[in-house]
Amino acid sequence: MKLALFDLDHTLLPLDSDHTWGVFTTALGWNDPVEFNQRNDAFYAHYQAGTLDIHDYVRFATRAALERGAAEVANTHARFMEEVILPRITPEALALVRSHQAAGDTVMIVTATNELVTRPIAQAFGVSELIAVELARDATGWITGEISGVPSFREGKVTRVTHWLSQHGLDWDSVEMTFYSDSMNDLPLLEKAHHPVATNPDARLRQLATERGWRILELFQE
Repeated sequence: MKLALFDLDHTLLPLDSDHTWGVFTTALGWNDPVEFNQRNDAFYAHYQAGTLDIHDYVRFATRAALERGAAEVANTHARFMEEVILPRITPEALALVRSHQAAGDTVMIVTATNELVTRPIAQAFGVSELIAVELARDATGWITGEISGVPSFREGKVTRVTHWLSQHGLDWDSVEMTFYSDSMNDLPLLEKAHHPVATNPDARLRQLATERGWRILELFQE
C-alpha cells in the first residue's frame, strides 16, 4: 500500500490553523484580546522552537470553545472555514492531494492541531483519514480541555501512525510512505517515511533536508 501523509499547518495551508482560529474567535469577543494574543503568540513561538507543552497549549486553545458550547462553536467554525480557511486553500496544495488520490494512494492528514479545528479542514481537502490531537469528552460528549490518548505531536505522530497501521492490519514494512511537512517538529515521522518531503520548510528543516538530500517542495509563498 502506498500512503501519502501530509502535515497541515504551513504544509498544506499557508497559515497555522490553531493560532488563526484563536485570533478569529478573539476578534469575536471570545477572549481578552491583549492577554490571549500574547499567550497565543508565546505558545506559537514555543512550537517553532520545539519546546511546546502540548497539554498546556490545548487547555489554553480550547478554553473559550469549552465555555461557548458545541452549537456556537460549530456555527463559528463554519464562518471560520468560509472567511479564513477556504480562501487560503491554494490550487497547488489541492492539486498535490488530488494527484496522490488519483494515483490510488491512501491520503491522510497528520497534524498536531486538535480535531475540533482540523476535521472540517481535512474534509475541505477531500481527505477522510485524519490523525489529529483527540480531545477528551465529558458525559455529554463535549470537550473537557484535556487530550485523549497520545497527542499527534513530534514522536507522537509516529506512535499514532503506527497505531493506524496496526488497526488496518499493516506495519511499516508493508507500506510505502511519503510524508510532507514544513517543520523540524515532524523530524521523527520524516525519518520513518520512505519519501520525506520538506514542504515550505522552516530554516532548520531546510538545512537538514539539504544535507540529507531530501526533496524540498515550495508549494506556496506565505
